[in-house]
Amino acid sequence: MRRAAETALAIRSGRLRAAAVVEQTLADIAAQDEALNAFTEVTAARARAEAAAVDAAVAAGRDPGPLAGVPFAVKNLYDLAGIATLAGSVIERDRPPPSRDAFLVRQLHAAGAVCLGALNMDEYAFGFTTENSHHGPTRNPHDTARIAGGSSGGSAAAVAAGMLPIALGTDTNGSIRVPASLCGIFGLKPTYGRLSRSGAYLFAASLDHVGPFARDVADLALAYDALQGADADDPVQQRRAAEPVSAHLRAGVAGLRIAVAGGHFARNGRAESVTAVEIVSRALGATAQVEIPDIARIRAAASLITMAEGGNLHMPDLRTRPDDFDPLTRDRFLAGALLPAHWLLQAQRVRAACRNAVLKLFEAVDVILTPATPFAATPIGQDMIEIDGERIPLRPALGAFTQPISCLGLPAMTVPLAAPAAAGTGGLPIGVQLVAAPWREDTLFRVAGALERAGVVASPEPPR
Repeated sequence: MRRAAETALAIRSGRLRAAAVVEQTLADIAAQDEALNAFTEVTAARARAEAAAVDAAVAAGRDPGPLAGVPFAVKNLYDLAGIATLAGSVIERDRPPPSRDAFLVRQLHAAGAVCLGALNMDEYAFGFTTENSHHGPTRNPHDTARIAGGSSGGSAAAVAAGMLPIALGTDTNGSIRVPASLCGIFGLKPTYGRLSRSGAYLFAASLDHVGPFARDVADLALAYDALQGADADDPVQQRRAAEPVSAHLRAGVAGLRIAVAGGHFARNGRAESVTAVEIVSRALGATAQVEIPDIARIRAAASLITMAEGGNLHMPDLRTRPDDFDPLTRDRFLAGALLPAHWLLQAQRVRAACRNAVLKLFEAVDVILTPATPFAATPIGQDMIEIDGERIPLRPALGAFTQPISCLGLPAMTVPLAAPAAAGTGGLPIGVQLVAAPWREDTLFRVAGALERAGVVASPEPPR
């Protein structure tokens, strides 16, 4: 699979036709997806029509856009016109299909990108493994016996396998950054409110973020730049002017204050997660350490908000169609629906107080390094994990390092180690999380670009 930047350049120059790219992409999906189960819907007819429009624009001398002919697909909670938005469920099959695409899909289309379909996920985005009981598990391209992570597992697996150069996911507690780490690709969760969520099936509205995946920093930047834009249909989106990041990729890290997160982030993972951060911090010359305060309280607040908002959203179906949910999802939604209102109010107060405390850290630092996940991908079906001699539930453990950052609304990016074996993963991918102050996505891209140029981070090739 060509990178997005390379593909767009070749198509805009007339050296490559978008139609040929679509046919090759469809062939790649047919060859690989039976083993990976990343797609829930392949939109071949739509993709061919969109590619033909791109080729016609080039032939007529018109600029088809910065993502001309670049294939992409979306987590199946983004609206695609005429196709039921399943959100990983069976219940949504009975709803009328949307009449138009989600805002971010329209943004990519306007930039010339070509939509290939919808991608597997945890039911209603409530999970970290994409072991979907209705549509089957998505498998990790680096070892098909292992999870891809979630809840945007199909998006991460499709990009990691080379079926697509970019894909869209969502992130409530880590659902972009966790599968990016386990599949060995780049994943961006922007600042809360940066990108429009209209036309995306929400999970917990006060925590939900949207963002892209890619196999290199330049492609991630191209996608992110195209996704920006004001949308009056999203009430929480901040009306900020677009701030493209592609121009910052080669700016380097001179003058940036980079620190490593200690405390919770050094204690709650296996050795490979700590070693991954050490490798990246050495490459950046980061010797300072900070401790993000009140992590236990932040995680508790995030969990309460997630369960309460999710339970409230799905209450009608919990009353009338309980057997159509995955039992694990249903039980967590029911528990959330029963939470006392004053618990939720207190959780939001704690969240606001903790955010104010953490923002003060960014008066002294520009970027904080943490592990992205506490361990590399685990076997499908595994429910428990041992960390520091203690057996704990695997699913919540996967979000130990991403959930607090989501709750605070900070921009964060997963970057994959180029040589994960150096961290002791047995060759499985693992990533590091870069965290910046609100609205400083440009800083994340500066650091990621420098690490990529140094050969420290890159998407490792899965076995063929």
